[in-house]
Amino acid sequence: MTDFKGTIGRTLAESEPHFEDRPHPGNGAPNVVIVLLDDTGFAQFGCYGSDIDTPNIDGLAAGGVQFTNFHVTPVCSPTRAALLTGRSQHAVGMRGLSGWVTGFPHSAGHISNAAATVAEVLRDEGYATLCAGKWHLMPGTHISAAGPFDQWPLGRGFERFYGFLPGETDQFNPELVRDNTYVDPPTTPEEGYHLSEDLVDQLLVMINDNKGLRPDRPFFAYLPFGATHAPHQAPQEYLDKYRGHYDEGWDLVRQRWFKRQIELGVIDPDTTLAPRNPGVEPWDDLGENQQRFACRLQEAFAAFLDHTDDQIGRFVDGLRAMGELDNTILVLLSDNGASQEGGASGTMHEVKHFQGIKESPDDAVERIDDIGGPSSHTNYPWGWAQCGNSPFRWYKTLTHEGGVHVPMVVHWPAGLGNAAGTKRSQFAYVSDIVPTIYEILGITPPDTYRGTEQMPVTGHSFASVLDDVDAPATNTLQYFEFVGNRALIVERDGVWWKAVTRHLPGTDFDTEPWELFDLTADPSECHDLADTKPDRLAELIDLWWQEAETHGVLPLDERRLELFIPHLNDHSVHRPDRRYTYRPPMTPIPTRTAASLTDSVVDITARVTSAVGDEGVLLATGNENSGCSLFVQNQRFVVDYNAFGDHTVVESSIEVPAGDCTLAVHLERDGSAGRVEVSIDGQACGWEIIPLYLVTFTSVGVSVGEDHGSAVSARYSAPFAFAGTLHDITIQLPDGRDVSSDDATAKSEWSRQ
Repeated sequence: MTDFKGTIGRTLAESEPHFEDRPHPGNGAPNVVIVLLDDTGFAQFGCYGSDIDTPNIDGLAAGGVQFTNFHVTPVCSPTRAALLTGRSQHAVGMRGLSGWVTGFPHSAGHISNAAATVAEVLRDEGYATLCAGKWHLMPGTHISAAGPFDQWPLGRGFERFYGFLPGETDQFNPELVRDNTYVDPPTTPEEGYHLSEDLVDQLLVMINDNKGLRPDRPFFAYLPFGATHAPHQAPQEYLDKYRGHYDEGWDLVRQRWFKRQIELGVIDPDTTLAPRNPGVEPWDDLGENQQRFACRLQEAFAAFLDHTDDQIGRFVDGLRAMGELDNTILVLLSDNGASQEGGASGTMHEVKHFQGIKESPDDAVERIDDIGGPSSHTNYPWGWAQCGNSPFRWYKTLTHEGGVHVPMVVHWPAGLGNAAGTKRSQFAYVSDIVPTIYEILGITPPDTYRGTEQMPVTGHSFASVLDDVDAPATNTLQYFEFVGNRALIVERDGVWWKAVTRHLPGTDFDTEPWELFDLTADPSECHDLADTKPDRLAELIDLWWQEAETHGVLPLDERRLELFIPHLNDHSVHRPDRRYTYRPPMTPIPTRTAASLTDSVVDITARVTSAVGDEGVLLATGNENSGCSLFVQNQRFVVDYNAFGDHTVVESSIEVPAGDCTLAVHLERDGSAGRVEVSIDGQACGWEIIPLYLVTFTSVGVSVGEDHGSAVSARYSAPFAFAGTLHDITIQLPDGRDVSSDDATAKSEWSRQ
């Protein structure tokens, strides 16, 4: 009662009550919406040059302000950290992906508590704060039903959350969280389920709940789609729509998109279309099956983006039907450029790529109709990614324009006035968005939040640029860095200069070459001026180091894959003895927190009590694309080892007895192959050679007592829950670390994030 401001006497007549007033932003305060797409390149929206149907995004651009010189970080988590805080990604602890915890302040694996998010600030101003989509802002070992939960969305300012926590999920069979609890999707793929539709449905419910009961209270809604990150998956009618659409190949399509960009005014007519990136072959040099495979992969991407655009349209229509659209500040952007993780040829299943399994186009076309559906996990080849980044060089993860120059649209009918339908070529950066929102709303971010002194908001509001097409850019000096790839953009006497270096692992940071570009005349970075203007380059490199000191970029750290390998700790989900015991009922265990069933030696022991006829899954990991399932069926103990559709099945030669018994499995690698053995109550009763012993399965973790998601084995329909009693199941991994398994797991996690 320390905040009580009334008086208390002996009687009511001698007392004065006090009623606490919760914060309120004031009548007429606008709503705020941020829509974030994933791995979407500068050219891929229709209003930025592509021929992919995005009429709803195009409509927002036509009724809003379209930015043509907007920049982000080269990868997911840092962009999200800068977006939600208005500060440097390094300063707030997110120099790289959220799984990277290195012991240095710039790589904490989560947003620093000294950097309140926009959700935390707006909630304390009286806004409802709602999120549906991808989070990707916490260490992977915190992503489980065991928490800790302090860096989950509800711990960082959102009152409601529905979506997924890691960097990627399957669009047909996602691993979903509602608030702080894992939940199943409301329907199945066979019933028409797709994650993007579900996210919009859930966010509209949250907003309707808020506005139906508290129409006076504005909302902040954050909608970070899983699209268009791999896997590229879409409903069949969208896949059918793009059949044959890209048969002419990436060279001609990129030329056409580039020409349309000039016609639309999103690039200057004097811009040069960058040459093919190294590794991108001329289309006509590809074999017939290479072309067929590559075309179908691009079709899946186009279908995925088209479908996402329709969901954005449904969301906007929902706001319009509520009467809320006009007074909603809606910001739509991508988190980085188009992805290069599909490799030179593209991939049917990205996990193969990271296990060194070369996918032959001749083999892939035999399953070509699976592309884009639940039985695929595809990503397109470099040629299509560069097409999506037109007119620029390079891709996601790099600090050249192809990695960091993306589309951004601001739509606000009640606030933009005559600015609606115009474009802005002024430079802006992702950390500038939140300061712009704060200025429009008249909010000053707190100096102290929940007892923690706050670092300053260092982004630059571009509210003046929204109001005036001729206003100067407010951000005139911006650094970039990711795993040693570095860049700096600065304005000098009306000319925008960029220094950039592509860091190769093992290269000396001090001696590796930098490039210099005049972005005003050469926005696609085609004409390196490093040799002709060495003084200017030296100035920019020196400025980069100054900015690095200011924003906590140091120490430079080129490590990537090894940072995904989990540390063994008594106070972690991964204990030093590498022994895991699970007892149902349990929610599914995500990949980063579960025991790995792909180690060099895996011993699994299940204690069960069952009656004759009791069947079901004891343990499963992965999904229909690849995984391993242990189950009882027809009174036999069965292991199905699914290596990308090639099933090795072991069925016990003796029956599972009624009553108490112990069922055991031994998995062991021998080169690229392996062996699986089963036993019942200590009696060996079946074994098989595994032709391809995988070093990682998929992004889907472990489920206990059932098979969560799509079925690993074709011998049952998921979830096929065990009808008997599973007392516990123990997984013992070797005392020594399996380097090859750790490496493959790290590569797979790199792809996912």
